[in-house]
Amino acid sequence: MTLPKHPRRLLVIIAEAALEKSLARDVRRLGAQGYTVYDVRGAGHSGIREGSWEADRSIEMKVICEAEVADRIAAHVLAEYGANFGLTLFLTDVEVLRPGKF
Repeated sequence: MTLPKHPRRLLVIIAEAALEKSLARDVRRLGAQGYTVYDVRGAGHSGIREGSWEADRSIEMKVICEAEVADRIAAHVLAEYGANFGLTLFLTDVEVLRPGKF
């Protein structure tokens, strides 16, 4: 049996945890129907983020939506938060089985 698949875009935002409420509000306002958030740790250009204290916490937010919505959200996040917060954003194409959710 072949399941019907529907194209969508996955936007992943890795950011300082202090942005979680603002990002959640922004992604919904800009057209996404939902998101998933994880607490994460890592190291990169800005140093090590171990999450051992509140100001050192990072999140990963995943948003599956239409491509134009993902692009709109990514552009807003970069413009609004990029200059003052640690951010990593990436996009990839995905296929979903329940298109009404996204």
